[in-house]
Amino acid sequence: SNPSPAPQEDAWVTSYQRLVPHWHSVSLSHQHSSIPISISRVNQFDAARLDIELSAMLKEQLVKVFSLMKPGMLFQYEPELDAFLEFLIWRFSIWVDKPTPGIALMNLRYRDERAVALRGKALPTSLVCLSPYLSAVRTGLEGPGLTFAQKMWYCVAAVGGQYIWARLQSFSAFRRWGDSEQRPLARRAWGLMQRIEGLYKAASFGNLLIFLYTGRYRNLIERSLQARLVYESPNMNRAVSFEYMNCQLVWNEFSEMSKACNLLMEFVCSNA
Repeated sequence: SNPSPAPQEDAWVTSYQRLVPHWHSVSLSHQHSSIPISISRVNQFDAARLDIELSAMLKEQLVKVFSLMKPGMLFQYEPELDAFLEFLIWRFSIWVDKPTPGIALMNLRYRDERAVALRGKALPTSLVCLSPYLSAVRTGLEGPGLTFAQKMWYCVAAVGGQYIWARLQSFSAFRRWGDSEQRPLARRAWGLMQRIEGLYKAASFGNLLIFLYTGRYRNLIERSLQARLVYESPNMNRAVSFEYMNCQLVWNEFSEMSKACNLLMEFVCSNA
């Protein structure tokens, strides 16, 4: 059989020039493709709980500042105080592209899921085999933070919305809108508030079920803004560990059980 002819010296150059456009298209598609990720639901709930505890601690310290003033003076301004503390937390965390303290302790951050969805393009099926060799390793946690509009709407809903509703409830309870002796307009307003509250609780419960199933958006504000919590660093665990607390709870239960058994044994021995 005749030997195959040797390739030309510049054959690799021709092949390279022919494959470069395909390589760039594959690399670009890989950079913009979305990777499915799963964020711990426990971490997200713990972050919300830590933020609530932090706000309560700040409120307690602020109340102590006015402890020498007239008793009960801050009670009538409690909605304003809560809104002020929530605004401070928002101003020095979300507004400056930083997570809230609870979210930071759980190694989480907010991501604009709309931008990720717009950039997400699936790789062509004929080019999937080349994806492991493309540029940098991706984890699926990439994505921009919240936009200016998302930050402002978050403040309006989380701070302003809660303040307006708390103040409206306080005012309606003080004026006794729900009493039968009130004017029809006040009673209708009270009934409308009750229906709005019921719809909000039902929507929140539905959102909770969806969150437990998908792991996205803890509350209605995050879902409406499409602000998703993702891990800040894929290689770092959450900063708060509950191992010591769990051990303490277990030993407390054991001690309570041993006390109950000891009392039971003493009662049986005394009756014997």
